[in-house]
Formats: sequence, C-alpha cells, structure tokens
Amino acid sequence: MVNVEKVLERDQKLSQLDDRADALQEGASQFEKSAATLKRKYWWKNIKMMIIMCAITVILIIIIVLWAGGK
Repeated sequence: MVNVEKVLERDQKLSQLDDRADALQEGASQFEKSAATLKRKYWWKNIKMMIIMCAITVILIIIIVLWAGGK
C-alpha cells in the first residue's frame, strides 16, 4: 500500500513539474517575442537618427558651399 501511495505522489509531483515547465516555456516564448519587438523598435529609432544626422550634415555642407561661393 505504501508503494502505491508513493507512486501516486510521484505522479502528482511529475504532473506539477510538467505544468511548471510548460508555464516557463510560455514565459520564455513571450519574452523572446517582446525582446525581438524591442530590438526592432530601437533599430528603427537608430536608423531615423542617422538619416536626420545625414540630412543636417548635407544641409550644412550646402550652406557652407553657397556661402563660400557667394564671396
């Protein structure tokens, strides 16, 4: 009778462990999706900043060339 109880208890513990593993896997999957979204967001933010910096540089070069050419 003791062996049967131990087997049932072990089965219950394994079931709980399996549930926890499933929850952990789901959390990891959700974290991975969030991390990818955040990475993409900041990549675009950096690209936009580089475009703005390039545009400002080009405008400054044009202003300097026009100013120097006018003298």
